Amino acid sequence: MRPLRTSGTATSLGTGFPRVPLCPPWLSFLLPLLIFVLGSIACSKGTSSASAENAAAIAPAPESAAAPGADSTPPDSGPFPQIDSKRTFQYIKEIVAFGTRPMGSENHKRVENYITSHLKGDQVEDDAFTVDTVEGKFPVRNIIAKYPGTKDGIILILGHYDTNYSLRNIGFVGANDGGSSSAILLEYANQLRGKKRDGYGVWLVWTDGEEAVRQWSETDSLYGTRHLAEKWEKDGTLKKIKALLVMDMIGDADLNIERETNAPPWLSDLVYQAAERGGVQSHFYARSAAIEDDHLPFVKRGVPSIDVIDLDYGYNNVFHHTAQDTIDKLSPRSLEIVGNTTLEAIRMLDRR
Repeated sequence: MRPLRTSGTATSLGTGFPRVPLCPPWLSFLLPLLIFVLGSIACSKGTSSASAENAAAIAPAPESAAAPGADSTPPDSGPFPQIDSKRTFQYIKEIVAFGTRPMGSENHKRVENYITSHLKGDQVEDDAFTVDTVEGKFPVRNIIAKYPGTKDGIILILGHYDTNYSLRNIGFVGANDGGSSSAILLEYANQLRGKKRDGYGVWLVWTDGEEAVRQWSETDSLYGTRHLAEKWEKDGTLKKIKALLVMDMIGDADLNIERETNAPPWLSDLVYQAAERGGVQSHFYARSAAIEDDHLPFVKRGVPSIDVIDLDYGYNNVFHHTAQDTIDKLSPRSLEIVGNTTLEAIRMLDRR
């Protein structure tokens, strides 16, 4: 209600209000009766209104429909996943011990055999082919381990195991860049094997030829995933992929995962929510960047994809692609943060 404006000085009825003409005698007789009738009507409406309010308060509220596109999945109250970070760290040590491992090298073959030796009894497939590069022909081998689920669809997790051909003579062992991704996928395999998942199938792919042979470009990089994405587009596999997550450079002791802007917002948010549930969100998304990595061939084909990567390795990224990328720069705690968060994100994807 809008209040009446009054002056600061008190006024009398005679001077402060307009004059009202006197009522004739017959109206004076009817006026009390009219007031009584009007009052009764007003009271009746007020009671009706109050009764409606009381009824609304007593009756249970109807369930509201979920907004279009809203995730009505109830929150997960199960235990937060836990990887074995010490075992994962040991995998990195053993991979680094092989030395540099560019495509076509003996050490590269040794790492392939090391990975497959940890997957005995699992459903493993190879995507092997030969690629023609600016430095000649090289054998490329993507290693795929499949863990079936009860739901129709695939969650894909990628991580490369090769090191740069151009850095083969400087002692670049790629503890973080290639070592950490290879190791965390081996630990995911430990967590996934043994029983059919109550959710989507999970495929782990140790990708090959991620690094450039000479200098990074659209044609000199991502040899393994470019081939795999094209192959899966032709045979219909791409349509089954619900989400793709790349693991890369995730062992940095000073961990800070980028918010990777090639990812759809819903997938970035889901990973962050998984980190929040583990209380480790402070290690995520202080920076944003569009990163070219193994997910790009799939992004270009419409697959929801995210790169889980810390691309600030040492002050101003000083350790990246140098001989200083060694095991002493890494931390089991960082592997634990990324590993647990990723497994929780998989469980959240199962429930969408």
